[in-house]
Amino acid sequence: MSDHFSGPRALAGPAGDICDVFAFPSPERPGHLALVMNVVPLATTTSSFSEAIVYRFRLRPVSIAADRRAFPFGAEETELVFACGFESPRSRTNGAPPEQDGYCTAPSGETVRFRVNDERGGRGDGLRVYAGLRSDPFFIDLPAYLQTIQTGRLAFKNPGQNSLNGLNALSLVVEVDAKRLPRKGNQPLFAIVGETVVAGKIPIRLERFGRPEIKNVIMSLKQFDQVNRNLEIRDLYNLEDAFHMSKDYRDVYRARLNANLAALDRLDGKTDWPLLPDGSHPLTDLLLADYLVVDVAKPFNENSYFEIERATLEGRSYETCGGRSLNDDVMDTIFNLVITANRGPRITEGVHQATVPASGVFPYLAPPNPPLPDEQIARLGALVGRPTEAHHEHHNHSPVGR
Repeated sequence: MSDHFSGPRALAGPAGDICDVFAFPSPERPGHLALVMNVVPLATTTSSFSEAIVYRFRLRPVSIAADRRAFPFGAEETELVFACGFESPRSRTNGAPPEQDGYCTAPSGETVRFRVNDERGGRGDGLRVYAGLRSDPFFIDLPAYLQTIQTGRLAFKNPGQNSLNGLNALSLVVEVDAKRLPRKGNQPLFAIVGETVVAGKIPIRLERFGRPEIKNVIMSLKQFDQVNRNLEIRDLYNLEDAFHMSKDYRDVYRARLNANLAALDRLDGKTDWPLLPDGSHPLTDLLLADYLVVDVAKPFNENSYFEIERATLEGRSYETCGGRSLNDDVMDTIFNLVITANRGPRITEGVHQATVPASGVFPYLAPPNPPLPDEQIARLGALVGRPTEAHHEHHNHSPVGR
């Protein structure tokens, strides 16, 4: 489920639960970079952003390593942060949804203010910001994936069924003039991470998100990891700084990825990623460098997720902007990368678009869907292990849940 419900703490505190992060050149305004963070799975018209949380995007310039297997990032002083916060929602009469204001502070120190659910958003010098309830753009056939894992055999159908059909999330969109992103030597590549942190003097990290499905697909499986078989590691991983991973748990994450990547590789009955001499999987180090890589100088491309990384692995020049767009079919990309090493035959899970595809016009995400019946919410809750009554509490403002 990309990053929806990515661990026990996310299940307990949906206000800080990052569903997805996207980064792509604007299709509407060339030369601008769009950053999108979705939070609060199963959001409703009564959901609001937490005033106890800072929602932020962190960017660092990256380069391609000499061995073409990694993307070294710049030092701390090169980091650019777009930090967004929200005021407490205000109740309104006649049963109208609560009203809420927010602000976004750019690396320059400029602050742009906006009102939640105002499609005009807020504007500043080279900056445009929107926040509000939108249709969840992610799509996956979750039962087919779970059946694949349970049986050890590919169980995808074509067509499949989108398990997130009709769902909404709270969306935060920041669009910045790429010329205002200072970079050394005109380097156009950036690493991008989304985070939710506790507001205050000690910004405790609640969640971080780089690439989709690192936690919920590649890290969540325990049965293949003989080193840490009984350990739920996603909460630990969420606390990590993507640009300064701790040494304490690095080997825990590596063991989980080495085991699970090898198990996923075998789902088509063959091994396409032979392990390295030390027993590591060839993708482990690259995926632990967990951030989107986007070229801000290239034009928008709707299906370019992992293209820069894949080109680098294959020893060729990349052709697209990379990053991740709202309509990108990332599940097919992930399955073909991990299971077949892109050597075919091509795997498809049979779901190719969200409930309503995103548009090319700011704020890009489709308007919210009508409320779903409780039965559908309950079915999805059962799949992800979420209490079925929890979707009534998405306006919870506590950074650590109930």
